[in-house]
Amino acid sequence: MMEAFRKAILQAGPPETFALKTVQEVIKPQKQTKLAQDENQLLENMLRTLLQELVSSAVQSGEEIMLYGKSIDDVDEMQGVIPRLLDVVLYLCEKEHVEGGMIFQLLEDLTEMSTMRNCKDIFRYIESKQDILGKQELFARGKLVMLRTCNQLLRRLSKANDVVFCGRILMFLAHFFPLSERSAVNIKGVFNTSNETKYEKDPPEGISVDFNFYRTFWSLQEYFCNPASLSNAPIKWQKFTASLMVVLNTFDAQPLSEEEGAENNLEEEATTFNIKYLTSSKLMGLELKDPSFRRHILLQCLILFDYLKAPGKNDKDSSESMKEEINSCEDRVKKLLEVTPPKGKDFLHSIEHILDREKNWVWWKRDGCQPFEKQPIEKKTVHDGAKKRRTRWRLGNKELSQLWKWADQNPNALTDSQRVRTPTISDYWKPLAEDMDDSAGIEAEYHHKNNRVYCWKGLRFSARQDLEGFSKFTEHGIEGVVPLELLPPEVRSKFQGKPSDRSKRAKKEEMRSTSHQVEESQIATPASEIEGEGIRADAEASVAVMDTDVSAATGNNSQGGTPTPEPDEHQKQSPDTDVGQEAGQLEADAEVETGMIDGETDPEAESDHVG
Repeated sequence: MMEAFRKAILQAGPPETFALKTVQEVIKPQKQTKLAQDENQLLENMLRTLLQELVSSAVQSGEEIMLYGKSIDDVDEMQGVIPRLLDVVLYLCEKEHVEGGMIFQLLEDLTEMSTMRNCKDIFRYIESKQDILGKQELFARGKLVMLRTCNQLLRRLSKANDVVFCGRILMFLAHFFPLSERSAVNIKGVFNTSNETKYEKDPPEGISVDFNFYRTFWSLQEYFCNPASLSNAPIKWQKFTASLMVVLNTFDAQPLSEEEGAENNLEEEATTFNIKYLTSSKLMGLELKDPSFRRHILLQCLILFDYLKAPGKNDKDSSESMKEEINSCEDRVKKLLEVTPPKGKDFLHSIEHILDREKNWVWWKRDGCQPFEKQPIEKKTVHDGAKKRRTRWRLGNKELSQLWKWADQNPNALTDSQRVRTPTISDYWKPLAEDMDDSAGIEAEYHHKNNRVYCWKGLRFSARQDLEGFSKFTEHGIEGVVPLELLPPEVRSKFQGKPSDRSKRAKKEEMRSTSHQVEESQIATPASEIEGEGIRADAEASVAVMDTDVSAATGNNSQGGTPTPEPDEHQKQSPDTDVGQEAGQLEADAEVETGMIDGETDPEAESDHVG
C-alpha cells in the first residue's frame, strides 16, 4: 500500500487529479468519497509510517528534509517528496475525504523528527498553508494538535538566539487562532518571574563608576518583573519609589540633546538587537546616553503604574498616599519621555494610546473573554422600494384573531355541548395502563408517565371522579392512580399488597376519634334524660290543672240551680272536653319537644302554667 502512495506522490500534476483515486485503490472504502473511522485510522498509520521512512532516507542522504527527492534539473516550482505528500493529504482533508486532523498529526510528527534547521523550512510550509489550515472544518479537528506543535517548537528554541523564529511562531498562533481563544490569553495575569536580570553585586576594581547608582538602577528590574509584589507590601513600595527617584533625578540631571538622539536613532538603522540589554558596569555611562535605552526604562515604569492603577485590582489594598505617589511619579515619567529625543511628544502620544487600549483588554479578560465575533444581520431588501408595513391583528396576534373569526362564523361554537368532553377515568388512564404492561414493550422515553401534562390532567380528573384512586398517588405514584380493572393481573398484584404503614396509622387514628366521640355521647346522655323527665312531670301537672278547672266549672253550675244535664248532653259536651284535652296535650308535647331540643326548660314558663 505504501508503494502505491510512493508512486502517486511522484506523479506530475495537481493532487486533485490522482489523490482520491489512489486512496480508493489502496483502502477500497465502503463509501466512494468518504472513509469510515477504522479506514481513516488505517490510512493515518500508513501515512505516518511512510513519512518516517522518507525522513530517515533524507537524513541518510544528507539532504534537507523539505528538499529531499528534488532533482537538480527540476524547475524551481518542483517540490520535494515530503511537501508533495503533505499537499496530497491536505487536499484530502480539505475535501473531507479523510478526517480533518490527519494533516495536523503528520506535521507534528515531522517537526518532532527534524532538527531546528529543518524545522524552519517545515514552519515556512505551515505559514504558506495557513489559510487552508484555518478553515473551520480543519481548524476544529486540529487546533489542539497545532497548538501543541508550536509550543514544543518554542520550548526547543533559544529565547536569546532564536528570537526571530520565536516571533514567527507567536505571530502565526495570533493569526491562526481567533481573537477570543482562551488558550492564548493570560487569564490570571501571571508574570514571567523566571526572566531574571543578572548584574554585578560587588564593585569592580579600577572602574570610576558610581557603583551605588549602578546597583540601584538594575535593582528596579526585580520590581518590573513582578509588579504584583508591590501591591500588598508597603515596605517594598517605599524602597522602589526611593530607587526610582534616584534614577529619575539622574535622567533629569543628564538631559539628551537632539544631536545625541539623531546619532542613536535605531529606527533608521537596519541593525539587529537583542531582547535584553547588557548589564556590565563598564557600559553604564554609554547606556545612559542612549535615548532608546532611557525610553525602555521609562516605558517599564508606565507599564508598572498602569498595572497598579488597573480598575478593581487594588482598590482595597492601596492607600490614598500610594495612589498620590503613583500619579506624581507617572507625571514625572511622562515629562521625561516627552523631552527624550527623537520625537518625544509623538512617542508619548503613541504609548498613552496603547495603554488606554490595554484597559479594554483588562476588562475583557475579567468578563470571561466573551467572543468578539458576531453573526452578521441579514438585511431583507424590499424590491418595491417601499417598506413593508407590519400586519396589525384585531386581537393582538394571529391566533386570537383567527379564533374570534371562527366564533363569528359559527355562533354555536361556545354553546355546543359537545365542544368540551371530559373523559371518564377508565378512558383517560387506558393509555398509561397499556404502557405498564411489560408485554407491550413500550420504551421508557415514550411512556405516558413521563408526560407531565398528561399526568397533571389525570390527577385533576381522579380528584373529581375517583378519590379512592387519587389517594393512592402518595404511596404508588402516578401508576397507583390507574384503576385496577385496567391493569393486567401481574401488574395488578403490585398495587393490591398489604396496606402500608401510612394507611395503618390513618385507620388507627380513625378508630381513636370514633371511640372518643362515643365516650362524649355517653357522658352527655344522663343529663339529657333528667331534663326530659322534669319536662314530662311539668306537662302532666299542667294537664291535671286543666282537668281541675273543668270540674270546678261544672260544680259551680250545679250549685247555682242549673239542672243536671242528661246523658245525651254529657255526650254532647264530651267532644269539646276531648278537644280541650287534646289541645293541652299538644301544647305540652310542643313544650317538651322545645325543651328536648334546647336541652333546658324555662322556669318562668313553668311557674306561669302552675299559677
